[in-house]
Parts: sequence; C-alpha cells; structure tokens
Amino acid sequence: MKRSFANFWRSPYLIFTLILVLKLAWLRHLLAQAWSWNAALIDLASVLVLTGLVELALPGKLKRSGYWLLDLALSLMFFAAAVYYQHFDTIVTYTALTGVKQLGQIQSSVKSTIEPLDFIFWADVPFGVLLAVRRARGAKPWLKPLPWRKLTVTALSLVGLTASVWLIRYDDGIANELVRAESIGFLNYQVSAALNGTKDETNFTSLQEAIAVVPRVENKYDYGKKSPAAEKAPLFATQRGKNVIVVQMEAFQNFPVGLKLGDQEITPNLNKLAKESYYFSRIFQQIGQGNTSDAEFMSNTSIYPTGTIAMSTGFGDRNLPSLPKLLQKQGYEADTFHVNDVGFWDRAKLYPAIGFDHYFDKPYYNNDNFNSFGASDEELYRVAGGKLKELHDQGKPFYAQLITVSSHHPFVIPKDRRKMELPASLEGKQLGDYLLAINYTDYALGKFIDQLKADGLWDNTIFVAYGDHFGLQPEDNDPKFVSGALGITYHPYVSKFNVPLFIHVPGQKQGQTISQVGGQLDIMPTVANLLGISFKKENVVHFGQNLFNITRNAFGMRYYLPTGSFFNNDILFIPGKGFDDGTAVSLSTLQPVSDFSQYRGDYDYVLRLMRMSDDYVKLLPKR
Repeated sequence: MKRSFANFWRSPYLIFTLILVLKLAWLRHLLAQAWSWNAALIDLASVLVLTGLVELALPGKLKRSGYWLLDLALSLMFFAAAVYYQHFDTIVTYTALTGVKQLGQIQSSVKSTIEPLDFIFWADVPFGVLLAVRRARGAKPWLKPLPWRKLTVTALSLVGLTASVWLIRYDDGIANELVRAESIGFLNYQVSAALNGTKDETNFTSLQEAIAVVPRVENKYDYGKKSPAAEKAPLFATQRGKNVIVVQMEAFQNFPVGLKLGDQEITPNLNKLAKESYYFSRIFQQIGQGNTSDAEFMSNTSIYPTGTIAMSTGFGDRNLPSLPKLLQKQGYEADTFHVNDVGFWDRAKLYPAIGFDHYFDKPYYNNDNFNSFGASDEELYRVAGGKLKELHDQGKPFYAQLITVSSHHPFVIPKDRRKMELPASLEGKQLGDYLLAINYTDYALGKFIDQLKADGLWDNTIFVAYGDHFGLQPEDNDPKFVSGALGITYHPYVSKFNVPLFIHVPGQKQGQTISQVGGQLDIMPTVANLLGISFKKENVVHFGQNLFNITRNAFGMRYYLPTGSFFNNDILFIPGKGFDDGTAVSLSTLQPVSDFSQYRGDYDYVLRLMRMSDDYVKLLPKR
C-alpha cells in the first residue's frame, strides 16, 4: 500500500498535470493579475485532455519523453505568450507564427521586453536535466508508471474534454479577447481562435453588396456637420493635381510635440511645421498585428486591420482599392521608400496590392549602420529626395510614401548622431532614449523639408506626416514617472495611443490646430478630399472619414486594446464582457467616466463597422 501511494505521487501523469496547471496559473497572473479556484478548474480541464492523451496514446517506454516534450512545448508557448503580451498588450494566437520571420530584425526589441519573472515557466527544466543525468549514470527512474487503470485516465480526459468543448462552444458572445481567454482558459482560447480562423464566411453575399451597404450604414451615423456631397466638403479639390508626400514616423507619439526639456525643444522642426500646417492633435493609432505595416495599409486604404494577422501577410494577395491607385488614374506615379528589406512584414506582397509603381528598399541606401535596420532617416531622405526631384524635373506628379525607422524600439541613437542633451535624471532610462530618438527623427525630417524647399518641390506638394504607433513601453515607463519627469499628464492609454498628424498644403503660412478626434483610417479620406477625389464616384469603400468635414467621430481599435474598444469625441471606451461592464476615460480630463451609457450607440456602431470591414476585405478579389 505504501509503495502504491509513493508511486501515485511520482507518476508522470499526476506530476505534469499539476506542473502545467501551475504554469497556467502563473500565466494568468502575468496576463490579468487574476486567479481563482474556478479559473484553476478551467485550466485543469484543458490540461487533463493533453496529459491524458500522452498517458493513453504512448507506450510505457515513451511516456516520460512524451510528458517532457509536452511540458517543454507548452512552456515555450506560455513564455512566448507572456513576452508577447508585455510587448503588444494582447493575447497571442497561432496567427502570430506568421510574423516569426521578423524576429531577426527586431530581436533587440524582443530582448528588451523579456522580464526575469517570465523564466519561471522554465523552472522545472533543471530538475528534468538532473533526472536525465541520473538515468544516464544507471540510477533507477524517479518517475514511476501510473498505478491507476486506464479507465480512470480515460474518464478524467473525457471530463476535461467535455468541459473544454462546452467553454469553447459558448464563448462567442465576448468580443474582448483578454476576457475570453480568462473565461475559457488560455489553451481553450487557442483552440477557439483556430476554429474561428477557419471560418471564411461573410455577412455580404457579394462585393457589390458591400459597396452599397457600407456607405448607407456610415451615413446613418451622426458625424455632425457633414456635407451631404463630397464636392461640397470644406477644402474639396483645393489641391487637385498637387504632389503628395506622406511620411510615416516610427513609434512617434504625440506628447513630445511642443514639449521642452529645459530650454531644448524636442521637436523643433515639427513645432515649426505645426505653425504653418493643419496639426491634428487628437489622432489615435489603430494598428493590428502588422504594427508599422498595418499603419501603411490603413493610411493607403482606409480599411480596418483584422487584428488577427498582419494585413500585408493575410491580404497582400488582394487587389486593394487605394489612394495610390486612384491617383494613378490621374497620371501620378506612386513610389514608396523604406530602408529595410522589402520582405520584412511581407511588404513585397503589400506594395503591389496597394499599387505602388516602385519600391525603394535596402539595396538603394548606403548602410551607415545607424541601428539594426541599417540606414538612417537621413539616408532615407537623401535617396527619396533625389528620386522625387527627378520626377519633379520631368513634370510628373507623384504620390510618395516614406517609412522612417531611426526611432524604432529600443531607441538607441548613436552618440555621434544625437542632437540634444539629456538631464542626468533621464540618462540610462528608456524615456530618455526615446526622447533622443524622437529628437533625431525630427532633425532628419527638418533636413528633408529644407531639401524639398531647395529643390522647388515644397510649394507644389501636400506634405503629410504622422506617427504609426506608440513608442514608450508600459512595463518600462510608469505613467507617474513620465508625468513627473516631463511635467505633463501622461495617461497609460490615451497618451500612449495618441499620435500626431500634420498636413501642410502648398502656400499655407498660417497653421491651425484641429482638435477633432480621428484615427489612422481617416488619413486617406482627408487627403483625398484635398485632391478632389470622390470615393462615391469611384465606388471606393472607406471606413474612415474626412476630418475636415465632420464635427463628431467614432472609430474602433483592437489588438493593442480588446475588440469593442473605441474612441469618440469624448471618451476612450474599453469593454469588459460587453458594454455594461466596460470602462471609460475622458479624452479631455484623462479622468475615469463612470456614466457612459449614452455611448452605447457608438459601441454598437463601431463593432458593426469593424465586422463589415473584415467582411469587405475578405471579398476583395485576389490579384
């Protein structure tokens, strides 16, 4: 009896079941700082299915190896999930595997994200190595075969499977990915995500139906003083035929604009640009899994990222309606510039889908070894400026997109390229490094603008600059520290996701700060308005709005926030299981809003709009 009891506690089935449940409990803590006995039972159900499969399917000699392989595979998954959440604030799923090939380029960013507590998932590995060494030296195995009958394991596995299937089956009503993962368990959530990923149906029967329905739904929403016809919108066609240059600035948040460190302006060139341009101070990122490439996708198409896959990877094979294609009909050349290899984030697929005539990637630049991406922003602008000057001299109108990378995480600017001094209190801190990176980005942009003026392009070009996504990593920058160090109020969500947008039109001398709330989906309609392009006449579906033509807005954000999150003129809303148990913060005061019931219509509208966007992009024909 004693021997049987000892074997019971030393059986691989029991030990690995307990170990994996404990690891899932730790993962819950890292993701949601929450745990309960109910959560433990949910996790136990999914683990019983996996350990039962090993116990029942493998012969005795392979069981121990099978358990260790299962443990190592799940430990790697949990470790990756923890690091992923720390960097992206979202739950990792199998679709993230499509981005694994990007790791070589961003390994410095990934390494800086890893926390010491993440390695707890590997705490049992030394014990496994010790057991393997003992076995190699001829010692008897410490782990003993399970003394129970297979019938018992089968029953437990069926109980776990039944519970997991029931949880997966009835989780569809929760839009918030983090709440879903908490409710049904991390492993069950992975199965649910995989099953949902196999569904390809849409609510539209055809692309033509989508083209007809989406505008009708959008027109029912109260965007305020919106002109009924595009041709009557403010500034419509005032810049028809002008060149367009769009600069997407890497990891560029809005708070440094106009900010000083002592007597040093962090963004002196953008401050100057704001004084003679339209400066949109309340624009918010909307990127999905593709990060920077998703920002490129949105600014050119006004279509929501699905949030489940980088749009360049998942939909780079489609024929995407885009601003470059609309301008090509008018005789424009459309080019894009990026110092990285065009294969990064599958841009080799994205750029033809958007319709660029040419892309200028890594081979076109001299590698001045600025960071892990190679060439600096100054080198980017040198090459782009030369190409655009050639087009200008040929009398060829152009649309040019430039993607900067010098301010990429982890924000290490070579000492000989720094343009400002940091106070001692910020030396060696990510906030200080970030401000140095933003300052350099601003410096290089200023040089580019000077070059455009010298080459005679400035007075014939609409110049657009915007941030692609946040830079400061939340785990390294406590909002109270940032606020105190800079003398501002830094909100962990509102300030984090707020990016700047500048639009300068030829001949403009007097700037205007526009406080209308908007997102990156609104960039394409706003620029198209200036160029005199009517989406209605062109049968182009868009999910953003012309910011010059509305006084009220509502738009969704997902991935970095759970699905169902939205911004409107007043609040940022983040759902719980649904609307009623969500939270809201005022965009004006940055204080919590307790009564947000009046915004339920915005919540329902944004969810519907995002579903329509997902359906629409799935219907677009393949190239």
